[in-house]
Amino acid sequence: MAQPAFEEIVETFEFLEDWEDRYREVIDMGRRMPPMDAALKVPATKVDGCASQVWIAPHTEGGVLEFDGDSDAMIVKGLIAVLHALYAGLPVGEAAGIDARAELARLNLADHLSSQRSNGLRAMIQRLDGIAREAA
Repeated sequence: MAQPAFEEIVETFEFLEDWEDRYREVIDMGRRMPPMDAALKVPATKVDGCASQVWIAPHTEGGVLEFDGDSDAMIVKGLIAVLHALYAGLPVGEAAGIDARAELARLNLADHLSSQRSNGLRAMIQRLDGIAREAA
């Protein structure tokens, strides 16, 4: 079972039967994310492979994975919020063991994202997995 914040998203998606409502929920999640400090939006935190501009700035203090993230596209910022609910706050060893694709499949996102957005999501997952494995 995933973190409580991610489980809440799963429950919300089960309640929202229409994909348009789910899409709006993802966008709203992005809007609710705290803004990322502009100083963190540097080439080292930019995620390659995304159609839009995406930044993920990790920090692993005390063996716990945390990260700031942002995008210039609202749906992508919402996807960052979903990943934040899945990964953030976990010990790096646990974060490294997450099967993000299986967890995200519970949200049925793959069927409703463009191929470019799906590629970007995979790139974000690879970045977070790599950070967690390196820190573990």
